[in-house]
Amino acid sequence: MGDLVNLKRFKKRIARDQSAQQAEANRARFGRTKSERALHEQRASRANDVLDQHRIDGEDAS
Repeated sequence: MGDLVNLKRFKKRIARDQSAQQAEANRARFGRTKSERALHEQRASRANDVLDQHRIDGEDAS
């Protein structure tokens, strides 16, 4: 005779496995730490500031 399986536990285990796979996919897709996002934001801000410093304003500038 085969082993008895509790279907609730089986379904919960399947749901946990699927949730873990989805979480792994999301980490690969969106996975940047807060410090990485802050560093990227800081570098982008600095690049924009440097670009603005080199901008020539005025109508007589050719």
